[in-house]
Amino acid sequence: MAAGAGLVVANNYYNQPLLNLIAATFKVSESQVSRIPLATQLGYAFGLLFIIPLGDKFSRRKIILYDFIAIIISLLITAIAPSLWILTVSSFLVGFSSVVPQLFVPMAAELATEEKRGKVIGIVMSGLLIGILGSRFISGMVGEYYGWRVMYFLAAGIMLIYVAILYFKLPNVATDFKGTYVQLMRSLINILKTKPEVRVAALRGGLAFAGFSAFWTTLVFLMETNFGYGSAVSGMFGLLGMIGALGAAFAGKLNDKYNQNKLVLLFSILLILSWIVFQFSEHSLIGIVIGVLLIDFSLQSLHVTNQNIIFSKNPDARNRVNTIYMVGYFIGGALGTIAGAYAWEHFRWIGVATLGLIFSVLILIFTTMLKRE
Repeated sequence: MAAGAGLVVANNYYNQPLLNLIAATFKVSESQVSRIPLATQLGYAFGLLFIIPLGDKFSRRKIILYDFIAIIISLLITAIAPSLWILTVSSFLVGFSSVVPQLFVPMAAELATEEKRGKVIGIVMSGLLIGILGSRFISGMVGEYYGWRVMYFLAAGIMLIYVAILYFKLPNVATDFKGTYVQLMRSLINILKTKPEVRVAALRGGLAFAGFSAFWTTLVFLMETNFGYGSAVSGMFGLLGMIGALGAAFAGKLNDKYNQNKLVLLFSILLILSWIVFQFSEHSLIGIVIGVLLIDFSLQSLHVTNQNIIFSKNPDARNRVNTIYMVGYFIGGALGTIAGAYAWEHFRWIGVATLGLIFSVLILIFTTMLKRE
């Protein structure tokens, strides 16, 4: 599940180091090409909303296997897209279909024992997050030497191989929800109204991912404008991020031992620190490296802690609470992509760094204000 989570979620992030190449292909501006990651993140949010709740009612194994057909088709359309408009639509479909990892995470939590749930969630999330960050390195290198279209053909091939493995290896887990699909979707509203821990976690996650998305969307432009580097170097920062992402497994272990509310405050403070480092790194590669390590470690640790809180308090609705949480998470990511592109276009790197700092401070403020919910 950890390996699969990484391989599938990577589809959503291949485009970020390739934005300058895509812009050159279609002769469009930086702000116009930023629609690609925006469409992908919005697609992912819609996929979370309409696909993931099904995991509480229908066979997760069947959902996952059928979903892979849509993933492969979407990647192939992206690879041959003749215009920015078609590429934007296919990117939305890639995001919509690539939600499989969010079925893996609740499934892993359900299969784990109570005392090891945090550790297990951390392991699967480490795989997912390494996939997010490793995808940037791979796509940056492939794009630099072979072009951005080749990356999507390669991704489709990877998905084909992995779904064949899943067919033989993926276990089936019993479902709990007995109502209709309409009742299932209505229950999301009820959970949102009655579960304050889910609301607060979604808000924290959305703000954190907004800053993270603003950073990764604009990093390729910073590297090109201030340092003269192409997509390959931008993608290599994903390797650094992978080191920070390993913190997800570490954070999972901490969740099994320490107070989760205190861990949330700790990781929020580290997130603020990462953006303070970025404030002074407009012309410093060393500063960017330190900031990348900090932002990835703190974001992923906060993410694992959020999920462990909502899963432990809602054992009978893990797919649905994960849906609400992740929809908020990726709506934040979409807003961060838009705001990051705007900040870069008008204020360059200092604008992006200030934006991320504001998002991170808001996490700390809201967590403190809403801690009694």
